[in-house]
Amino acid sequence: MNRHGTGRRVVIGVGNDYRRDDGFGPLVVAGLAERQASDRRLAAVDLRVSDGEPTRLIDLWTGADVAVVVDAVLDDGHHSGLRYELVLDALNELPEESAASSHGISLGSTVALARALDRLPRRLVVLAVSGSEFGFGEGLTPPVAAAVTPVIERACELVA
Repeated sequence: MNRHGTGRRVVIGVGNDYRRDDGFGPLVVAGLAERQASDRRLAAVDLRVSDGEPTRLIDLWTGADVAVVVDAVLDDGHHSGLRYELVLDALNELPEESAASSHGISLGSTVALARALDRLPRRLVVLAVSGSEFGFGEGLTPPVAAAVTPVIERACELVA
């Protein structure tokens, strides 16, 4: 884990705008970008979007004191819109192969790789929402869309 405090803070929205609920992470980052000029808590925060590919994700959070990853996770359709907050210790418990990931590799595997490379941020928080539709198309389902504003607010608190 990177032990050298840089003060760098980053919020990374993981997903694809053209895969319905998978666009949640990028939409949260877009909302943060709109607020960045008027909210001093966000003035020095690095806002990024990623497709979730492990090495790119690791590159985005390397050297950060605080990294917040925002993503949608697969759901059975019964709990869409449910929000989760996981800190690094909780991520340690994730199986390396997770059926919950809508990306090619699970976040647990990405964290394991970053740990092996000594490229974890000092603090890693994942803000996730359960989604049910990840097929091709634009726009979030209503339960996932309802989670955007609360997750933007929580991300602001975490990087303040």
